[in-house]
Amino acid sequence: MPNYRKQILEELRRIEIEEHVRILYACESGSRAWGFPSQDSDYDVRFIYIRPVEWYLSLYEKRDVIERPINNLLDINGWDLQKALKLFAKSNPPLLEWLQSPILYQENYSITEQIRAFSADTFSPRACCYHYLHMAKGNFRQYLQGEQVKLKKYFYVLRPLLACQWIEKYNTMPPMEFQQLVDMLVPKGSDLDKQIQDLLRRKMAGDELDMELRIQSIHNFIEAQIQHYEQSAASFPSAEMTDQQEQLNDLFLAALGEVWN
Repeated sequence: MPNYRKQILEELRRIEIEEHVRILYACESGSRAWGFPSQDSDYDVRFIYIRPVEWYLSLYEKRDVIERPINNLLDINGWDLQKALKLFAKSNPPLLEWLQSPILYQENYSITEQIRAFSADTFSPRACCYHYLHMAKGNFRQYLQGEQVKLKKYFYVLRPLLACQWIEKYNTMPPMEFQQLVDMLVPKGSDLDKQIQDLLRRKMAGDELDMELRIQSIHNFIEAQIQHYEQSAASFPSAEMTDQQEQLNDLFLAALGEVWN
């Protein structure tokens, strides 16, 4: 990790120079941030950046993402702050996850902390639950059918379903870390808990967790949870849009002033 952290910071600095941007925030977003990396897991770096004022004073829309796949282990992608704030207003779960990532690479300005402080006003339990449910159903359908399944894909179904549980129980954005979700939502010592902890130990130890017999207790839990949230997600509350657009616009202008004086 230390060597890669140095490379990540160097690549972020190179992006700033080549693209003439300032990176406001950069974090880890994939399995390493979720807490179940394999020994050869990619580094999935996500960042938010801002361009000089004149870039935004254009008649035509411009590309608002920067994508830099560096090598097989390092993937770096970023969103322009304007894009990020528009998605933030829609309670975009990937962005909300970035803002609470446990692995932080860079946070040089006050804007991300201001966004975090505002997040409760834009959080939509319904939109986020549908996002995680869609993710769980897609991975379940693709990887976990039949008697032999890809065991490591259980994590990519369990995590979004536990995120739905968190939203239903606490009405807040769920934490990124899988273990925290398990500790708070899965009964300690239950068969489900034991099976999940065993899978985690195997994955962290470098076990490939490829094709094996499906784990019935986990399978039953997944099917029950998918059925439950297919029926209940529509009843979750959505964010109340009031004066958020004006507030987010003020945040954007304040960030331009802070970064570019």
